[in-house]
Amino acid sequence: MSALHHLDINVSDIGRAAAFYDRILTQMGFTRVVDSSGEEAGCDWIAPRGTNIGYFSLGIVPAKSRAKPHDRFAPGLHHLALKAETREAVDAFYGTLMQMDAEILDAPAEYPEYGPGYYAVFFLDPDGLKLEYVFSGDA
Repeated sequence: MSALHHLDINVSDIGRAAAFYDRILTQMGFTRVVDSSGEEAGCDWIAPRGTNIGYFSLGIVPAKSRAKPHDRFAPGLHHLALKAETREAVDAFYGTLMQMDAEILDAPAEYPEYGPGYYAVFFLDPDGLKLEYVFSGDA
């Protein structure tokens, strides 16, 4: 059983965010399944089936307020980590981020302080939300 069912993220520019998330999530094996219209217009991607992730969808919706940029140190979400199947997947993903000119916080490296075999890349989405793609070797 998966601990999470879905996660929706508010974004300031749905077109820019959709292009960004479509590129990174499809490389991770997610499938874009929903593009809605109206006041809650947004997009959803489903995690790959047949993995130990279980059912999980990630969606984006337009933010109703654009008062200030995301601050991961304020109350709320600090960062979102998505699981890679291999270290090589993290390295290949890093190449895609570089092609996209995404803002990289930390290039792929081992982070033994987070656990044995922990290997990750850290980066920002277009609104400054910290994201991570990690292989840790655990089930």
